[in-house]
Amino acid sequence: MKKITLLAIALILIFGFFFGEQILKFVAEKLPSESFIKSKISELYDQKIRKPALNAINSKIDSIVEKTAESLATEAKSVVGKIIAPPPLRRDTEENSSVLTKSGVFTWTNVERIQVSQLPVLKPSYLLDKVAEARLNDMFKNQYFEHNSPTGESASTEAKKISYEYVLIGENIALGNFEGDQKLVEAWMNSPGHRANILNSKYTELGVAVGRGLFDERNQWIGVQIFAKPKSDCPVINESLKISIETNRIAISSLELKAEEIKKELEGSDPKTKEEVAVYNAKVSEYNSLADQINKLIQETKALISEHNSQASQFNLCAQS
Repeated sequence: MKKITLLAIALILIFGFFFGEQILKFVAEKLPSESFIKSKISELYDQKIRKPALNAINSKIDSIVEKTAESLATEAKSVVGKIIAPPPLRRDTEENSSVLTKSGVFTWTNVERIQVSQLPVLKPSYLLDKVAEARLNDMFKNQYFEHNSPTGESASTEAKKISYEYVLIGENIALGNFEGDQKLVEAWMNSPGHRANILNSKYTELGVAVGRGLFDERNQWIGVQIFAKPKSDCPVINESLKISIETNRIAISSLELKAEEIKKELEGSDPKTKEEVAVYNAKVSEYNSLADQINKLIQETKALISEHNSQASQFNLCAQS
């Protein structure tokens, strides 16, 4: 038995001596080369890491853009101030000794509102008085009797000059020699357009001006009523919300541009070395950080828009009622 073992060992040594080089050569030929191994590693990295990361980035940026467009698409618009101005009322009557007064016209206007429609009385407005006086003086000065002057001045432009903000404004004007305040208001009440202004339930304030002067080479009276629903009657829309929304829009747009630039860099890169992979991963982290900032701003902006729209809706309901 011992002899057989020694013989086997001897045969192995002889076989290895004569055929070992051929075996090693055969094994070396079958093993992949270093370049082949590197290629396979790069391919595996591309398939398992880089492409999934880019796909995730593409999906994320598309989602961000979509959400931004959806979130910042529209805002409620507040009601723009409206003007109601029926055709001017002119009475070619003979000159008489009757006198018109601002307080009398104001009082009889409210009497009609109460008696005819049980409406709340209109409050006196110093600012609307100024608008009415400006309109009265301009008509006498420039010898016209219309709601708009030859240069385009009107009740609305006069209100703007003194910073009177309104959601609704109306004007009644009358020219002639009326027999007192009550008769002037009655004349307006007998005219459908002027009557509608006097009995408009939306108005809450009234300004009045009356004056006598030379018009068409005759001494005549001009009466002016300025009705309004001031903007202050309605809930306030916080203007700072619009500023914040616009600021966020600009910030989101800027961050999206940066994110898009990084995305293009990542799509165009093909990291091979350890250093290149580290740079690539840093870019991915930077992109994800930007995406988080964008999403945070989007959520903040959604909340701002929701609050603004709620306030605008309440304002519009008030303005239209």
